[in-house]
Amino acid sequence: MSHATPATRALAAADIAFTLHRYDYDPAAERVGLQAAEALGESPHLVLKTLMALVDGKPVCAVIPSDREVAMKRLAAAAGGKSAEMMKPAEAERLTGYKVGGISPFGQRRQIRTFIEETALGNPLVYVNGGQRGLQIRLDPNALPSVLEAAAVPLVA
Repeated sequence: MSHATPATRALAAADIAFTLHRYDYDPAAERVGLQAAEALGESPHLVLKTLMALVDGKPVCAVIPSDREVAMKRLAAAAGGKSAEMMKPAEAERLTGYKVGGISPFGQRRQIRTFIEETALGNPLVYVNGGQRGLQIRLDPNALPSVLEAAAVPLVA
């Protein structure tokens, strides 16, 4: 597995400090983010999952703690829309350039409106997917809004 992914290259280009952490990805895991947290020995609220959704048919990205669920009404409202639904896995892979289970908010094929659960910014360090299954990036969560041009809003119920 290469250390260089579009996600790591995007962070390096933005001069953001990060460390890489590998774990044994379990393709049978019911919830990938929780499996990553357990494998890393970290609290699930520190391991953020990247969700791809559609708000009124337009793609958006939501970054939330792995032990929480996105409130679709909150996501729709944050994006100025009426309704939100999860994107189909094949569409998410085509749009981002990453495989499901390895989707990173960084280095996607094109810039997509991104929203971050605001409570995640209160942690000293968090993990986000590094662009490959079994690869996490640990960084200061306050780097996410600027690098991703993202809004920090309440997204979880």
